[in-house]
Amino acid sequence: MNLFKTAFIVLLVLGIVACNHNQYAITNKFYKSQTKELLKQIKLNPSLQTVNNIAVGKDWVGTTNFDLRKPNLVIIHHTAQNSCEQTLRTFTLERTKVSAHYVICKDGTIHHMLNDYMRAWHGGIAKWGNITDVNSGSIGIELDNNGFEPFEPAQMNSLLLLLAQLKSNYKIPTENFIGHGDIAPKRKNDPNIQFSWSQLAKSGYGLWFEPDTTKQLSESISIPFALALIGYDVQDSTAAIMAFKRHFRQDSTAVINEADKSVLSQLIAHKIGTK
Repeated sequence: MNLFKTAFIVLLVLGIVACNHNQYAITNKFYKSQTKELLKQIKLNPSLQTVNNIAVGKDWVGTTNFDLRKPNLVIIHHTAQNSCEQTLRTFTLERTKVSAHYVICKDGTIHHMLNDYMRAWHGGIAKWGNITDVNSGSIGIELDNNGFEPFEPAQMNSLLLLLAQLKSNYKIPTENFIGHGDIAPKRKNDPNIQFSWSQLAKSGYGLWFEPDTTKQLSESISIPFALALIGYDVQDSTAAIMAFKRHFRQDSTAVINEADKSVLSQLIAHKIGTK
């Protein structure tokens, strides 16, 4: 009887260990290895770095005034995949070459996949205003969503809590909470049209204006120029219009009406007023 009892306990312990095993243990090990390599580069004495054909000082002089570079943009995505687990898997396969700082599941669970000070590969070829290397100055947040469905209340609640933390930690300007579709209008449409930008704006993350008949866009300002003033890449003006309308009007058309012009006018006024 004691032998059976011992065997049962051993099997039970093994089962518990198996259940608690982190299926991402291997990729987590790679993460630690990669951060160590990056740390070596950060710690490298600048005087040891080669500067070809440029006169350098005989003695190295290290400044005493510095800190870490901080993110200044938050880019919100939808995963366009069928589950949170599928997304986590995608972001841990080297061959995919994509990642994000955070993934938020439908139930509100947040996966912090990369240190905020590190550069995630989430924006791709993108532009916002004069920023052409969006990844270097932004935090990427992926919401578990196939691209067509509504966003779950628990998910949105977790997003708002996370945005509060990021805004506080890095002093990110209110207008710098935007979507992937805003920075890459020719390629992307996320987060999808059902995402509530107005809900975010009410909490201080991103901008939202309702049409106002007393605030209209000057006839001397063309639509592409107005969109460029806000930050959009207008190389493809139709794509830029659709990105603007999807975000600020929750509309999937590419036609600008008077209500749209009113919102554009208010966005420009805010932009000018913050400079």
